[in-house]
Amino acid sequence: MAKQGTSYDQIFSELRRNVYKPIYLLMGEEPYYIDQISDYMQNDVLDESQREFDLTVVYGKDTDMTSIVNAAKRYPMMSPFQVVIVKEAQLIKDWEPLQYYINKPSQSTILVFCYKYGTPDKRKKWVQDIAKSGIVFESEKLRDYEMGAWISEYARNKNVTVDEKAIVMLTEFLGTDLSKVANELDKLLLTKPADTKRITPEHVEKNIGISKDFNVFELQAALINKNVLKANRIVRYFADNKKANPMQMVLPQLFSFFGNLMMYHYLPDKSQGVVANELKINPYFVKDYQKAAQVFGAWKTMNIITWIRETDARSKGIESNGVEDGELMKELVFKILH
Repeated sequence: MAKQGTSYDQIFSELRRNVYKPIYLLMGEEPYYIDQISDYMQNDVLDESQREFDLTVVYGKDTDMTSIVNAAKRYPMMSPFQVVIVKEAQLIKDWEPLQYYINKPSQSTILVFCYKYGTPDKRKKWVQDIAKSGIVFESEKLRDYEMGAWISEYARNKNVTVDEKAIVMLTEFLGTDLSKVANELDKLLLTKPADTKRITPEHVEKNIGISKDFNVFELQAALINKNVLKANRIVRYFADNKKANPMQMVLPQLFSFFGNLMMYHYLPDKSQGVVANELKINPYFVKDYQKAAQVFGAWKTMNIITWIRETDARSKGIESNGVEDGELMKELVFKILH
Protein backbone atom coordinates (compact mmCIF):
# COMPACT_ATOMS: atom_id res chain seq x y z
CA MET A 1 0.00 0.00 0.00
CA ALA A 2 2.74 2.46 0.94
CA LYS A 3 5.97 1.97 -0.91
CA GLN A 4 7.63 5.04 0.46
CA GLY A 5 7.49 6.76 3.83
CA THR A 6 5.03 5.79 6.55
CA SER A 7 2.15 3.35 6.27
CA TYR A 8 -1.53 4.30 6.48
CA ASP A 9 -1.93 2.69 9.91
CA GLN A 10 1.19 4.42 11.23
CA ILE A 11 -0.02 7.80 9.97
CA PHE A 12 -3.36 7.38 11.73
CA SER A 13 -1.69 6.13 14.90
CA GLU A 14 0.37 9.33 15.04
CA LEU A 15 -2.58 11.59 14.17
CA ARG A 16 -4.68 10.15 16.97
CA ARG A 17 -1.81 10.85 19.37
CA ASN A 18 -1.63 14.44 18.08
CA VAL A 19 1.76 13.83 16.50
CA TYR A 20 1.95 15.90 13.32
CA LYS A 21 4.55 16.43 10.60
CA PRO A 22 4.93 19.80 8.83
CA ILE A 23 4.31 18.38 5.32
CA TYR A 24 2.33 15.40 3.99
CA LEU A 25 2.45 14.24 0.37
CA LEU A 26 -0.44 11.80 -0.10
CA MET A 27 -0.24 10.32 -3.58
CA GLY A 28 -1.26 7.29 -5.61
CA GLU A 29 -3.87 5.54 -7.74
CA GLU A 30 -6.23 4.68 -4.86
CA PRO A 31 -8.03 7.83 -3.63
CA TYR A 32 -9.72 6.13 -0.65
CA TYR A 33 -6.73 6.26 1.71
CA ILE A 34 -5.82 9.78 0.60
CA ASP A 35 -9.38 10.93 1.38
CA GLN A 36 -9.39 9.18 4.75
CA ILE A 37 -6.22 10.92 5.89
CA SER A 38 -7.08 14.36 4.48
CA ASP A 39 -10.64 14.20 5.89
CA TYR A 40 -9.18 13.52 9.34
CA MET A 41 -6.80 16.48 8.93
CA GLN A 42 -9.71 18.69 7.90
CA ASN A 43 -12.24 17.62 10.52
CA ASP A 44 -10.37 16.36 13.58
CA VAL A 45 -7.07 18.19 14.03
CA LEU A 46 -8.81 21.49 14.85
CA ASP A 47 -12.04 22.00 16.73
CA GLU A 48 -14.96 23.84 15.15
CA SER A 49 -14.02 27.30 16.42
CA GLN A 50 -10.37 26.87 15.36
CA ARG A 51 -11.27 25.66 11.86
CA GLU A 52 -12.90 28.99 11.07
CA PHE A 53 -9.56 30.78 11.44
CA ASP A 54 -6.83 28.16 11.01
CA LEU A 55 -8.06 25.80 8.27
CA THR A 56 -7.35 26.55 4.61
CA VAL A 57 -8.56 24.24 1.83
CA VAL A 58 -7.55 25.02 -1.77
CA TYR A 59 -7.71 23.13 -5.08
CA GLY A 60 -4.82 22.60 -7.46
CA LYS A 61 -6.75 23.89 -10.48
CA ASP A 62 -7.52 27.19 -8.70
CA THR A 63 -4.15 28.03 -7.16
CA ASP A 64 -0.38 27.94 -7.65
CA MET A 65 2.54 26.85 -5.52
CA THR A 66 3.62 30.38 -4.58
CA SER A 67 0.17 31.06 -3.09
CA ILE A 68 0.26 27.74 -1.24
CA VAL A 69 3.69 28.46 0.24
CA ASN A 70 2.56 31.94 1.34
CA ALA A 71 -0.46 30.38 3.07
CA ALA A 72 1.77 27.82 4.78
CA LYS A 73 4.04 30.58 6.14
CA ARG A 74 1.21 32.30 7.99
CA TYR A 75 0.92 31.90 11.75
CA PRO A 76 -2.12 30.25 13.33
CA MET A 77 -4.58 32.54 15.11
CA MET A 78 -6.67 30.36 17.44
CA SER A 79 -4.71 27.11 17.62
CA PRO A 80 -1.13 25.86 18.05
CA PHE A 81 -1.38 24.70 14.42
CA GLN A 82 -2.91 25.83 11.18
CA VAL A 83 -3.89 23.21 8.60
CA VAL A 84 -3.47 23.88 4.87
CA ILE A 85 -4.94 21.19 2.59
CA VAL A 86 -4.30 21.20 -1.15
CA LYS A 87 -6.82 18.98 -2.94
CA GLU A 88 -6.35 17.88 -6.56
CA ALA A 89 -2.66 18.68 -6.13
CA GLN A 90 -1.91 16.70 -9.31
CA LEU A 91 -3.22 19.72 -11.25
CA ILE A 92 -0.51 22.05 -9.96
CA LYS A 93 1.86 22.84 -12.82
CA ASP A 94 5.01 24.19 -11.13
CA TRP A 95 6.24 22.56 -7.92
CA GLU A 96 9.68 24.15 -7.77
CA PRO A 97 8.68 27.08 -5.47
CA LEU A 98 7.91 24.43 -2.82
CA GLN A 99 11.58 23.45 -2.62
CA TYR A 100 12.54 26.56 -0.62
CA TYR A 101 9.73 25.98 1.87
CA ILE A 102 10.61 22.29 2.35
CA ASN A 103 14.12 23.25 3.44
CA LYS A 104 12.67 25.19 6.39
CA PRO A 105 8.97 24.39 6.85
CA SER A 106 6.88 26.18 9.45
CA GLN A 107 6.52 24.01 12.55
CA SER A 108 3.13 25.57 13.29
CA THR A 109 1.68 24.55 9.89
CA ILE A 110 0.42 21.14 8.74
CA LEU A 111 0.62 21.29 4.95
CA VAL A 112 -1.17 18.43 3.17
CA PHE A 113 -0.96 17.69 -0.57
CA CYS A 114 -3.58 15.28 -2.00
CA TYR A 115 -2.04 14.07 -5.26
CA LYS A 116 -4.59 11.56 -6.64
CA TYR A 117 -4.64 9.00 -9.47
CA GLY A 118 -0.88 8.90 -9.93
CA THR A 119 2.41 10.04 -8.48
CA PRO A 120 4.89 12.81 -9.24
CA ASP A 121 8.36 11.86 -10.43
CA LYS A 122 9.86 10.33 -7.29
CA ARG A 123 13.34 11.30 -8.47
CA LYS A 124 12.50 14.98 -8.00
CA LYS A 125 14.43 16.54 -5.15
CA TRP A 126 11.33 18.09 -3.61
CA VAL A 127 9.68 14.65 -3.32
CA GLN A 128 12.76 13.17 -1.66
CA ASP A 129 13.09 16.16 0.68
CA ILE A 130 9.45 15.90 1.81
CA ALA A 131 10.20 12.31 2.80
CA LYS A 132 13.00 13.62 5.04
CA SER A 133 11.10 16.40 6.79
CA GLY A 134 7.55 15.09 6.53
CA ILE A 135 5.53 12.14 5.23
CA VAL A 136 5.35 10.66 1.74
CA PHE A 137 2.55 8.11 1.44
CA GLU A 138 1.72 6.15 -1.70
CA SER A 139 -1.78 4.72 -1.91
CA GLU A 140 -1.95 1.79 -4.33
CA LYS A 141 -4.95 0.23 -6.03
CA LEU A 142 -5.90 -3.16 -4.63
CA ARG A 143 -6.02 -6.18 -6.93
CA ASP A 144 -9.19 -8.21 -7.32
CA TYR A 145 -7.81 -11.05 -5.21
CA GLU A 146 -7.03 -8.64 -2.35
CA MET A 147 -10.59 -7.36 -2.00
CA GLY A 148 -11.89 -10.28 0.04
CA ALA A 149 -9.33 -9.73 2.78
CA TRP A 150 -9.96 -5.97 2.68
CA ILE A 151 -13.72 -6.41 3.09
CA SER A 152 -13.20 -8.87 5.96
CA GLU A 153 -10.79 -6.50 7.72
CA TYR A 154 -13.08 -3.48 7.23
CA ALA A 155 -16.01 -5.41 8.74
CA ARG A 156 -13.87 -6.82 11.56
CA ASN A 157 -12.92 -3.28 12.58
CA LYS A 158 -16.66 -2.66 12.93
CA ASN A 159 -17.07 -5.86 15.01
CA VAL A 160 -18.93 -7.65 12.21
CA THR A 161 -18.14 -10.68 10.04
CA VAL A 162 -19.06 -11.14 6.37
CA ASP A 163 -19.99 -14.55 4.94
CA GLU A 164 -17.65 -15.76 2.20
CA LYS A 165 -20.43 -15.82 -0.39
CA ALA A 166 -21.44 -12.29 0.57
CA ILE A 167 -17.83 -11.19 0.06
CA VAL A 168 -17.82 -12.72 -3.42
CA MET A 169 -21.09 -10.99 -4.29
CA LEU A 170 -19.76 -7.62 -3.12
CA THR A 171 -16.44 -8.01 -4.93
CA GLU A 172 -18.09 -9.14 -8.15
CA PHE A 173 -20.64 -6.32 -8.12
CA LEU A 174 -18.56 -3.42 -6.76
CA GLY A 175 -15.06 -4.18 -8.07
CA THR A 176 -12.01 -2.57 -6.43
CA ASP A 177 -13.34 0.95 -5.85
CA LEU A 178 -12.66 1.13 -2.10
CA SER A 179 -14.78 4.23 -1.51
CA LYS A 180 -17.75 2.56 -3.17
CA VAL A 181 -17.20 -0.72 -1.30
CA ALA A 182 -16.83 1.09 2.04
CA ASN A 183 -20.05 3.07 1.43
CA GLU A 184 -21.99 -0.10 0.64
CA LEU A 185 -20.56 -1.89 3.67
CA ASP A 186 -21.57 1.04 5.86
CA LYS A 187 -25.05 0.79 4.39
CA LEU A 188 -25.15 -2.91 5.27
CA LEU A 189 -23.97 -2.19 8.81
CA LEU A 190 -26.78 0.32 9.27
CA THR A 191 -29.48 -1.96 7.89
CA LYS A 192 -28.45 -5.27 9.43
CA PRO A 193 -30.65 -6.65 12.24
CA ALA A 194 -29.55 -5.30 15.62
CA ASP A 195 -29.23 -8.78 17.09
CA THR A 196 -26.68 -10.08 14.57
CA LYS A 197 -23.01 -9.41 13.87
CA ARG A 198 -23.01 -11.18 10.47
CA ILE A 199 -23.55 -9.88 6.96
CA THR A 200 -25.13 -12.65 4.90
CA PRO A 201 -25.80 -13.09 1.16
CA GLU A 202 -29.49 -12.52 1.88
CA HIS A 203 -28.66 -9.22 3.56
CA VAL A 204 -26.53 -8.14 0.58
CA GLU A 205 -29.26 -9.14 -1.88
CA LYS A 206 -31.96 -7.23 0.00
CA ASN A 207 -30.04 -3.99 0.60
CA ILE A 208 -27.67 -3.64 -2.37
CA GLY A 209 -29.67 -5.30 -5.11
CA ILE A 210 -27.26 -8.11 -5.97
CA SER A 211 -29.03 -11.40 -6.58
CA LYS A 212 -27.61 -14.18 -4.41
CA ASP A 213 -28.86 -16.80 -6.87
CA PHE A 214 -28.19 -15.15 -10.23
CA ASN A 215 -24.62 -13.89 -10.41
CA VAL A 216 -21.30 -14.90 -11.95
CA PHE A 217 -20.28 -16.78 -8.83
CA GLU A 218 -23.41 -18.97 -9.07
CA LEU A 219 -22.87 -19.41 -12.82
CA GLN A 220 -19.35 -20.70 -12.16
CA ALA A 221 -20.74 -23.10 -9.56
CA ALA A 222 -23.37 -24.34 -12.03
CA LEU A 223 -20.69 -24.91 -14.69
CA ILE A 224 -18.42 -26.76 -12.26
CA ASN A 225 -21.32 -28.98 -11.18
CA LYS A 226 -22.48 -29.50 -14.77
CA ASN A 227 -25.89 -28.20 -13.75
CA VAL A 228 -27.28 -27.41 -17.20
CA LEU A 229 -30.69 -26.26 -15.96
CA LYS A 230 -29.30 -23.81 -13.39
CA ALA A 231 -26.64 -22.45 -15.76
CA ASN A 232 -29.26 -21.68 -18.40
CA ARG A 233 -31.59 -20.08 -15.85
CA ILE A 234 -28.78 -17.76 -14.77
CA VAL A 235 -27.89 -16.88 -18.37
CA ARG A 236 -31.55 -16.15 -19.07
CA TYR A 237 -31.66 -13.91 -15.99
CA PHE A 238 -28.56 -12.08 -17.25
CA ALA A 239 -30.25 -11.51 -20.61
CA ASP A 240 -33.32 -10.07 -18.90
CA ASN A 241 -31.28 -7.85 -16.55
CA LYS A 242 -28.56 -6.47 -18.81
CA LYS A 243 -27.80 -3.39 -16.74
CA ALA A 244 -27.12 -5.40 -13.59
CA ASN A 245 -25.23 -8.15 -15.42
CA PRO A 246 -23.52 -6.72 -18.51
CA MET A 247 -21.33 -8.99 -20.64
CA GLN A 248 -18.41 -6.68 -19.88
CA MET A 249 -18.66 -7.73 -16.23
CA VAL A 250 -19.53 -11.42 -16.67
CA LEU A 251 -16.91 -12.43 -19.23
CA PRO A 252 -13.85 -11.07 -17.37
CA GLN A 253 -14.92 -13.02 -14.28
CA LEU A 254 -15.25 -16.23 -16.26
CA PHE A 255 -11.97 -15.58 -18.05
CA SER A 256 -10.21 -15.04 -14.73
CA PHE A 257 -11.62 -18.26 -13.29
CA PHE A 258 -10.72 -20.47 -16.22
CA GLY A 259 -7.35 -18.74 -16.61
CA ASN A 260 -6.60 -19.66 -13.02
CA LEU A 261 -7.88 -23.17 -13.66
CA MET A 262 -5.36 -23.57 -16.48
CA MET A 263 -2.60 -22.51 -14.08
CA TYR A 264 -3.94 -24.95 -11.48
CA HIS A 265 -3.63 -27.86 -13.91
CA TYR A 266 0.12 -27.31 -14.19
CA LEU A 267 0.93 -26.63 -10.54
CA PRO A 268 3.24 -29.39 -9.28
CA ASP A 269 2.02 -28.84 -5.71
CA LYS A 270 -1.77 -28.64 -5.40
CA SER A 271 -2.00 -28.25 -1.63
CA GLN A 272 -4.41 -25.58 -0.47
CA GLY A 273 -1.78 -23.08 0.72
CA VAL A 274 0.33 -23.34 -2.42
CA VAL A 275 -2.68 -23.02 -4.74
CA ALA A 276 -4.03 -20.00 -2.87
CA ASN A 277 -0.63 -18.32 -3.02
CA GLU A 278 0.07 -19.10 -6.68
CA LEU A 279 -3.40 -18.17 -7.93
CA LYS A 280 -3.67 -15.18 -5.57
CA ILE A 281 -7.04 -16.34 -4.24
CA ASN A 282 -8.68 -16.84 -0.86
CA PRO A 283 -7.94 -20.39 0.40
CA TYR A 284 -11.72 -20.81 0.76
CA PHE A 285 -12.03 -21.01 -3.05
CA VAL A 286 -9.32 -23.63 -3.65
CA LYS A 287 -11.96 -26.36 -3.43
CA ASP A 288 -13.71 -24.85 -6.48
CA TYR A 289 -10.56 -25.29 -8.57
CA GLN A 290 -10.02 -28.80 -7.25
CA LYS A 291 -13.51 -29.76 -8.36
CA ALA A 292 -13.34 -27.84 -11.66
CA ALA A 293 -10.09 -29.59 -12.57
CA GLN A 294 -11.89 -32.94 -12.33
CA VAL A 295 -14.63 -31.71 -14.68
CA PHE A 296 -12.55 -29.70 -17.16
CA GLY A 297 -9.22 -31.13 -18.24
CA ALA A 298 -6.37 -28.90 -19.38
CA TRP A 299 -7.29 -29.23 -23.07
CA LYS A 300 -10.97 -28.42 -22.43
CA THR A 301 -9.95 -25.49 -20.22
CA MET A 302 -7.80 -24.07 -23.00
CA ASN A 303 -10.74 -24.34 -25.41
CA ILE A 304 -13.02 -22.59 -22.90
CA ILE A 305 -10.58 -19.68 -22.60
CA THR A 306 -10.59 -19.42 -26.41
CA TRP A 307 -14.39 -19.45 -26.52
CA ILE A 308 -14.61 -16.73 -23.86
CA ARG A 309 -12.25 -14.54 -25.91
CA GLU A 310 -14.30 -15.16 -29.05
CA THR A 311 -17.53 -14.34 -27.20
CA ASP A 312 -15.99 -11.12 -25.88
CA ALA A 313 -14.97 -10.08 -29.40
CA ARG A 314 -18.41 -10.87 -30.78
CA SER A 315 -20.10 -8.93 -27.95
CA LYS A 316 -18.10 -5.91 -29.16
CA GLY A 317 -19.37 -6.30 -32.72
CA ILE A 318 -16.57 -8.38 -34.27
CA GLU A 319 -18.16 -10.99 -36.55
CA SER A 320 -21.28 -10.95 -34.39
CA ASN A 321 -23.86 -10.73 -37.18
CA GLY A 322 -26.05 -8.76 -34.79
CA VAL A 323 -26.49 -11.61 -32.30
CA GLU A 324 -27.81 -10.42 -28.91
CA ASP A 325 -25.58 -10.75 -25.82
CA GLY A 326 -28.03 -13.18 -24.26
CA GLU A 327 -27.73 -15.54 -27.22
CA LEU A 328 -23.94 -15.26 -27.15
CA MET A 329 -23.92 -16.28 -23.47
CA LYS A 330 -26.23 -19.23 -24.13
CA GLU A 331 -23.91 -20.39 -26.90
CA LEU A 332 -20.85 -20.03 -24.65
CA VAL A 333 -22.46 -21.95 -21.80
CA PHE A 334 -23.53 -24.71 -24.19
CA LYS A 335 -19.93 -25.11 -25.43
CA ILE A 336 -18.57 -25.20 -21.89
CA LEU A 337 -21.06 -27.81 -20.70
CA HIS A 338 -20.90 -30.12 -23.73
